[in-house]
Amino acid sequence: MNPDVIGWLASIVLLATLIRQIVTMARDENAQGVSRWLFLGQCLASVGFVAYSLMVGNTVFVATNIAILVTAIVGQCIVTRRKSRHAPT
Repeated sequence: MNPDVIGWLASIVLLATLIRQIVTMARDENAQGVSRWLFLGQCLASVGFVAYSLMVGNTVFVATNIAILVTAIVGQCIVTRRKSRHAPT
C-alpha cells in the first residue's frame, strides 16, 4: 500500500475529530471550559509543522497542517466571541 494513502486517511480522521470538536464548541453558549491557550498553542505548532513539512517536501503533512491551522483559527474565533458575549459587564 502507498504510504501516502495511510497518511491521507489519518489526516481525514484527525480533521473530522477536530471539526466535530469545533461544532460542539460552537453550540456551547459560553465556552467556559475551553482555554484560549489551546488554540494559541495549536496555531504555533501548526505553523511550525507546515514549515517543517514544506522543508521535507511532504504534501500530506503540508495539507494536513494547513487544515489544522485553519481549525485552530476558527476555534479561537468561536471561543473569543463566546467568552466576550458572556463576560461580566
